[in-house]
Amino acid sequence: MRDRVNAFGAGNSVHRNLSSASALYDATPRVDAPDSGENTRFAPLCVLKVTQSYYPFVERGGPAVKVRALARGLAQRGHSVSVLTSDLGVKRISNAAFAAARMPKGWRHQEDGVETRYFDSWGGYRSLTWNPGAFEFCRERLASFDIVHIYGTYDLLGPIVAAACRRKGIPYVVEPMGMFRPIVRSLALKRAYRLLFGESVARGAARLVATSAQEQRELIEEGIPPQKISVRRNGIELPQLSGKTGEFRRKYGLSPHTLVVLFLGRIVDKKSPELLIDAFAQWRGESRDGQDAVLVFAGPFESPSYNRKLQARVAQLCLNSVLFIGPLYDDQKWSALADADIFVLPSQNENFGNAAAEAVACGTPVVVTDRCGIATLIEGRAGLVITHECEALVRTLHQLSDSGLRASLKAGCAEVAHGLSWDQPLAQTEALYSDVLKSRSAAP
Repeated sequence: MRDRVNAFGAGNSVHRNLSSASALYDATPRVDAPDSGENTRFAPLCVLKVTQSYYPFVERGGPAVKVRALARGLAQRGHSVSVLTSDLGVKRISNAAFAAARMPKGWRHQEDGVETRYFDSWGGYRSLTWNPGAFEFCRERLASFDIVHIYGTYDLLGPIVAAACRRKGIPYVVEPMGMFRPIVRSLALKRAYRLLFGESVARGAARLVATSAQEQRELIEEGIPPQKISVRRNGIELPQLSGKTGEFRRKYGLSPHTLVVLFLGRIVDKKSPELLIDAFAQWRGESRDGQDAVLVFAGPFESPSYNRKLQARVAQLCLNSVLFIGPLYDDQKWSALADADIFVLPSQNENFGNAAAEAVACGTPVVVTDRCGIATLIEGRAGLVITHECEALVRTLHQLSDSGLRASLKAGCAEVAHGLSWDQPLAQTEALYSDVLKSRSAAP
């Protein structure tokens, strides 16, 4: 037994008594999966999480929320958890609840037992930044961790830490978050990244985490050995909706009788907002009763040029019932999800689909494509699953014009949402870490 240091230097003795930890890992991604060890007690570990973007930079998408939820949850379960990430603008944040301390080569922030280091960043092409402080950290602190968990692909921070783990013999887990297979844009650059960094990071990982059976299949198709893949779904925060219902409609002058179709998330090509605009226009044109309806896009745009492209498409179709309202966070996000009648995520590829899960948690029926990892969890229970085609989405909008069908799906949302909390994913993550360490200690 040896002393570990938590976060970035504070002493903390961590016992690695893994004999009491279950080596079994429930990889079943179903909501109604059998007990996967939520009540199992695991020996406390010193865990390092590595992610390019992290709270409070929630505009960067799911990782900033997801990694934070896992880090805080593990800390609450008695583990020593630290996060390494990039400084994407700490100095500019004017949030009294987020107080970071300046230190050499970055910032430090403490929250709910999790200590986060935001490294000074150079560059900034999409998710690529250069973080010189990572090298010093790996030299001086990396050996104090039992296991490292790297999130995402197409950044430089993960490969730096992964290479240091391989040199020092520290096991690490990689969670690609749907990014391992190059899709949609910058394919040549993504393939070059895979060749230079991605392959070595994946080969050296003790395990890769897929968040759905769909992502598991993609990883296998990309050459990852099946026995090296563990499936663990994402979780969602279960909102407190008291007092939030109706706020969104009042703010934007929407009648209680207006059918609100909502898209919430980053407005990027991969999520097919243009397909949704076209389907909404066609559905409105085919609706005989002239139903009062509005299509709302809530989220940051991929780029100003993409904003102009979608605005031009709306004008071309002569739609006066499409709103682009910008990103919504915290209470405003929950209010929008609760007030919507239908949530639509027509993505070309989504390893899970957190926004759809959050809509379900608010009791709002969802429509997702069969290319979204969450599809099997909600199909026929809290929403409808379609192919990635305009005609399929038009037909589904016609179906969901029926208030009776919406009410039936809404009734199923509560049951589905109950099974989407973070409890099971956190227990599975603990079991995964323990399994990796047990396998390592048992190796000749």
